[in-house]
Amino acid sequence: AVGAVAGGAAWLLGLPPGPAALVGGAVAMSSTALVARQLGEQMELSTRHGRAALGVLLFQDLATLPFLVLLASLAGQGGRGLAAGLLVAAAVGVAMVAAGRWLLGPLVHWVSGTRSTELFMLTALLVIIGAAAVADLAGLSPPLGAFLAGMVLGETEFRHQMEDDIRPFQEVLVGLFFATIGMAVDPAALGTAPGTVALLLAAVVLGKLGLVAVLARPFTGDPSVALRTALCLAHGGEFGLLLVAGALQAGVLPASQGQPLLGALVLSMAVAPLLVRHNGTLARWLSAVRHRERLVAVEQEMAQETAGLQGHVIIAGYGRMGQNVAQMLHEEGVPYVALDLDPGRVRQAHQAGEPVFFGDARRERLLKAAGLQRAGALAITIDHPQAAHRIVHLVRRERKDLPVLVRVRDDRYLDTLLAAGATEVLAEQLEASLILGAELLMLLGRPASQVMDRVAEIRAQEYRPLRQFFHGSDERHDRGRPYARELASVVVGAESWARGRRLDELGLEGLGVSVVAVRRGGIKVPAPALDTRLREGDVLVLAGEPEALEAAAARLARPGRARARIDRAAAGGGARGRG
Repeated sequence: AVGAVAGGAAWLLGLPPGPAALVGGAVAMSSTALVARQLGEQMELSTRHGRAALGVLLFQDLATLPFLVLLASLAGQGGRGLAAGLLVAAAVGVAMVAAGRWLLGPLVHWVSGTRSTELFMLTALLVIIGAAAVADLAGLSPPLGAFLAGMVLGETEFRHQMEDDIRPFQEVLVGLFFATIGMAVDPAALGTAPGTVALLLAAVVLGKLGLVAVLARPFTGDPSVALRTALCLAHGGEFGLLLVAGALQAGVLPASQGQPLLGALVLSMAVAPLLVRHNGTLARWLSAVRHRERLVAVEQEMAQETAGLQGHVIIAGYGRMGQNVAQMLHEEGVPYVALDLDPGRVRQAHQAGEPVFFGDARRERLLKAAGLQRAGALAITIDHPQAAHRIVHLVRRERKDLPVLVRVRDDRYLDTLLAAGATEVLAEQLEASLILGAELLMLLGRPASQVMDRVAEIRAQEYRPLRQFFHGSDERHDRGRPYARELASVVVGAESWARGRRLDELGLEGLGVSVVAVRRGGIKVPAPALDTRLREGDVLVLAGEPEALEAAAARLARPGRARARIDRAAAGGGARGRG
C-alpha cells in the first residue's frame, strides 16, 4: 500500500509508470538490519509490535527481487522487457537453488572438513561474487544475484558458522555500502533544492507512519501496537537506497528528481534509530488526546463497578505476578480490582469477566475510582521501582493506615520504598534465596518450625543478613549493580597500622563500614567483640558501600606503605556459602 501510494504520487508528478513503480518500491522499503538490531537491544523483538515489524521487514526483503528485475529492465540490461526479465530471474533463481542443493552442499561440506576458517569464509564470498557475476551475464542486476546467493547459503546447515565468520566484517561492509551510496549523492544537487528534500523527508516519514498505523490496526487489534509498529517502519531502507542509486546511475531517474529522493531516504534512516528507540513514548504522545478521553471513560466505568466493594484489594499491575495474586485472592473469596497498562491483556481479562481495567496506578484519580478510600490493601506488582515509589507516595497522602505490599526484583530500592511508606517490600531475588535456603535446611532434617522461625526473623530484619555479598572484579566497577553494600576481606599484615589495635579503635564506623567477622587461624568469629585485638594474619570481613570499603582499606594500611590488600577470597569459612 505504501509503495502504491508513493508510486501513484510519483506518476502524478510526471514520472513514467516504470520509474514511478520503482520509486514506490524504494519508498516502501525499511531497514531490516537497523530495526532488528535496535529492537534486539531494547528487548522488544518478542513484543507484539516487534514481531509485526519484523514480519513486514522480512516480506519487504523478499519483495525486493521483482524491483531489482524492474531496475535491470528499465536500464536496458539484456535488451529484454519486464516480463522476460522476470522469467529469466525465475530461471536463474531456480538454477541457483538447484545448484545450492546438489553442488553447493557437498562443496561446503568438503571445505568445512579442511577446518580452515579462512577457506570457509573465502568460499562463501566466492559463491556470492560468482552469483552476482552470473546474474550480470544473464542481463540481471548483480545485487539480485548476490541476494539469491545469500538466500541459498542461508539454507545450508553451516549458516550459523557463516554468520559468525562474517560478523567481524559486518560493520565494515555496511560502512562500505553506505560510503558507496554517499558517493552517489550529489551535494550540489541537494543544495539547490533543500525544500524539496525536507518535503520528501516529511512525506516519507509521516506518510509511512500514517498508512502503516491504519493498515496494521486490523491485524494487531490494538491501536497502540499498530502505532508502535508504524514508528518502527517509518523510514527508508538499504534496498530503497540501492534502487534509487541504481536508477540514478542507469539514467532511469533524472538527477533533479532522484537526488532529492535519495537524500530524503538517507536522512530518514538517520532519524530511524530515534523513532525505534522511543517508539513507546512517541506512541503514547501521539495518542495522548484519545488516551485522556479513554481514561475518563475508564474512571467512570471503574467507579461504577467498584461502588459496592468494601475491604477489597487493589492490584497495581496485572502481569504474571499480579495474576497469581489475583488468583489466590479469588480462591479465598477476597474481592479485588486490578489496573494494568497493556490494552491487549486488559481486554482479554475483561472479556473473561475479571475486574481488570486499563490505567496507570500512578494517577490519583484512577486509584480513587478503584475505591482507594474503602480498600483493605494495595498490592504493587509492577516491575518498575520508580513507579512503585510514586504509587506508595500517592497512597500515603490519602491513606496512612492502608497496608501496602510492594514487589521488586532486587533490593536496590527496598529501603527507599520502606521509607516512602510501604508496609512490606518483597525482593524477588532475596525471597527466592530465602525460600531455597529454607527448603535446603528442611531437606537436611532441620525442624520445619525452626526453619520458618529463621525465615520470619530474616524478613523482620528486612533481609539484611542476605543483602551483603562478595562481588567479583567486574561487578566492583559496575555502578548499575543492584546491591549497594558489599563484603570485602582485609588481611592484617605485619606492617599494618591495625595490628595490635582493638576493633573499637579503628574508627571504621565513621566511614559507614562495619566488621561482620574476624577470621583467625582458620576459625571465623561472626560479630566479634569490640575489644578484640587484631594480630598479624587476621582477616577482617567488612561490610559497606564500595567507596567506604576502599577508604577503610586505606586507613588500615600503614601510612606511607602499600594499601591493605583486599582479598575477596580470603574470608573462607561460612562466607563461601553466600552468593
